[in-house]
Amino acid sequence: MRFSRNYAVNLARSGAVSVLLFSAGMVPQTALAATRYAVVPTATIFPGEIIGAGRVTEVEVTNPNLAGGYATDVSDVIGKVSKRTLVPGRTIPVGSLREPFAVQRGSTMRMTVNTGGMTISAAGTPLQDAMVGDVVRMRNLDTGVIVSGTVMADGTVEVMQK
Repeated sequence: MRFSRNYAVNLARSGAVSVLLFSAGMVPQTALAATRYAVVPTATIFPGEIIGAGRVTEVEVTNPNLAGGYATDVSDVIGKVSKRTLVPGRTIPVGSLREPFAVQRGSTMRMTVNTGGMTISAAGTPLQDAMVGDVVRMRNLDTGVIVSGTVMADGTVEVMQK
């Protein structure tokens, strides 16, 4: 008995018949492969926007030739910031996402200097946006002096000594 390819694939998806057809060599291995999912926006997301849970959904990947590098789980994109315009229904490339900035230009924050067991702090304003671990230039609000420091996870900037 001879089956068409589509007929065999539909039978393979029905469950119990899949083992029999696969062992007989009638179903291509890709038909039994695990289902893949991709995350797509439900509305246009513009550069700089933080992605919320209501803005994306997971869909089944039906194109076996779809190139990789896209987000496969909603938790991978929630809370991230888009670096480019994301179109509804299109996959979200992982490279087009970044973490949100921990420091925003023009805000007031605390700068600290650790020297010999002593910690000195002052109010400062960052001159650019930055993420945790980035080096940022800061202006001391009291003296006007511009210094560089590393953005810390607690929201402060640790000033580098010269």
